[in-house]
Amino acid sequence: MKLTCEDNMNLMARYPDNYFDLAIVDPPYGDSCNLKGGSSSNGTNGWSGKLKKANKWNVEPNSNYFKELFRVSKNQVIWGGNHFIEKIPINFSCFLIWDKGQRDFSLADGELAWTSFKKAARFFNFSRAKALQDGKIHPTQKPVALYQWLLQNYAKPGDKILDTHLGSMSIAIACYKEGFDLTGCEIDREYYDAGMKRLEQAMAQQELF
Repeated sequence: MKLTCEDNMNLMARYPDNYFDLAIVDPPYGDSCNLKGGSSSNGTNGWSGKLKKANKWNVEPNSNYFKELFRVSKNQVIWGGNHFIEKIPINFSCFLIWDKGQRDFSLADGELAWTSFKKAARFFNFSRAKALQDGKIHPTQKPVALYQWLLQNYAKPGDKILDTHLGSMSIAIACYKEGFDLTGCEIDREYYDAGMKRLEQAMAQQELF
């Protein structure tokens, strides 16, 4: 795996057209995400409060980002694709839905992913609470099991995977477990270091069994 702490535009610029077989990305929504939730009713210490403090990485990608993403990858899975619908193609029918198993909560019951696959829409049911049992280090952290499901259903053996927003490194752990080559980056040094530590711990635990 090639995991770096850098701007994703710099990373993608180094690769030729269609180098990656599949890009699985989870870009930030920026100011379009103004929900309050988490541990604080006023949003200062909870989920939205953490996003407001994340000035460096919580920036909605512009059209140039998506242009580069589509240039370097053959297929894409874009979490939060419904937030970027004016920047991505809409002539495909496959949306993926992560059902978090949470109801009557201040945040969404689930999340949508736009994909470039001409397949039927699919649900992935996995409790958000269960997903965070192994420790949460990033405000938008997704479960390793979600990325394993994506790899098992939308990647082929030998595929080169790209992630431009590594965050908590859940995808890196999933790629390690599933045997995929991953190239990715995270712009925030604090999250990158914490994510690499999480990955190293997961790899060490895997080797014990």
